[in-house]
Formats: sequence, C-alpha cells, structure tokens
Amino acid sequence: MEGIAVSMPGLIDSERGICLASELLSFNNGHCIAEELQRACGVRVTIENDANCAALAETRTGNLADVRDSFVLVFGSMVGGAFIHNREIYRGIHNCAGEVSFTLNGIGTDKNFYANDISARAFQKNCAKILGMEPDEVTGEMIFDLINENDDDMLDALYQYAHGIAVKIFNLQMLFDPERFALGGGISKQKSFIDAVQDKIDELYKSMPPYLPRPEIVACKYHNDANLLGALYRYLKR
Repeated sequence: MEGIAVSMPGLIDSERGICLASELLSFNNGHCIAEELQRACGVRVTIENDANCAALAETRTGNLADVRDSFVLVFGSMVGGAFIHNREIYRGIHNCAGEVSFTLNGIGTDKNFYANDISARAFQKNCAKILGMEPDEVTGEMIFDLINENDDDMLDALYQYAHGIAVKIFNLQMLFDPERFALGGGISKQKSFIDAVQDKIDELYKSMPPYLPRPEIVACKYHNDANLLGALYRYLKR
C-alpha cells in the first residue's frame, strides 16, 4: 500500500490534515487524522471534506469538467456543499465555505439548520412517517419504487422536498452565481429526483424578474462514488 486517501464529513483543514469539527463524527474533533493514520500505517495520508471530494471528482472528470465556477450539493445524512471558483475549491478563512448544512431556515430556540429538513435522511424520515413505518424500515429504493409507480403521497413528499432544495439553489445562485450546480449522493441516481428539483426551479422562476440568472442543474456523474474518487484526486494532487 502506497498511501491512504480519506474523505470525511466536517470542517477539514486538508493542508494540515486536521478535522477541525464534525457534527456526525465529533470524536475526531481537533485530531490530526492524517498524522495519526500515517503513524499507525506507515504511509502518506491525505484527508478532505467529503463534499469537497465530490466537487474535485466532478470538476476533474465529471459533469463540471467544462465550467469554471460551480457548486456541488451532496445529499446524505446531512447536506454537503462545495463552491468551485476558477476550477479550485473555495475554502474560506475558516475552512467552512460551502457548508450549507449549517445555514439557517429561520431563527428560533432550536437549531433550525437546513440539513434538518433537506438532507436525504430527512426525506427518508418524512416518507416513513407518511407510510406509517419506522425510518430504518424504509429504503430509498422502496421510496422511489413508489414514486415511479406514481404513488400520490410519495410524489407529494418528493415535490415538497424538491421545493426546499430549489429555494436553496436559488439563494446560492444569487450569492455565488455559479455556471452549474451538480447534485450528488445516492439519491442523485434517481432521475425523478433531478426532474423534481428542475420542475421546482422552473416554477420558482415564473415569479422572478426575467433578468435573474437561471441555475443549470445536473446530477453528479459519479453519484455516491464522487467523494471516493475525489479523495484519490486530492491525494494525487498533493
């Protein structure tokens, strides 16, 4: 084995190999993951935020290879985000640029974070509630089988979910003005998901001034594997 390339959620200082903070893997907070793995395994190690990895893969050989500025949204347990400017990841001063999971839906006593409503996991939980089942009993395949069979309840749930994503994409378009958005995660394999987001974007723009730029939406070429391929690209680039 020549080396290890790590893709992981959280605020990652990829230059120093440190996990600054992770909501899902908080036991890694403050640890120099690259150094600890290198010491244990005796090979060179790189780490990178998982959404940044997906963006690297799509920018290098995927569906963002022909554009300069783009935005990647990855739907999973949370919502990963990465902004690509001049074909390079824009990280921000605190390595948290693109962290859409922690943007707020509103101000209240609870943590009203975007990821709580619009992650793929949140969509699964909502569908499970509609079906009268526990979330762990419901799979993505089950949900999209029902959607593709034109189940009214699941179609309504999908379009409600897509509405929240469309609103966030509109806001990101106004803030960053990328040429293209790529949607990733396992759910991005479902054409009905991409179509629903596009439909809601089209619906939203009917009430907008005509001079506002309209976002272009595509699925990630590498879907749920984009972060793995991007981790390799990060390793080879160093």
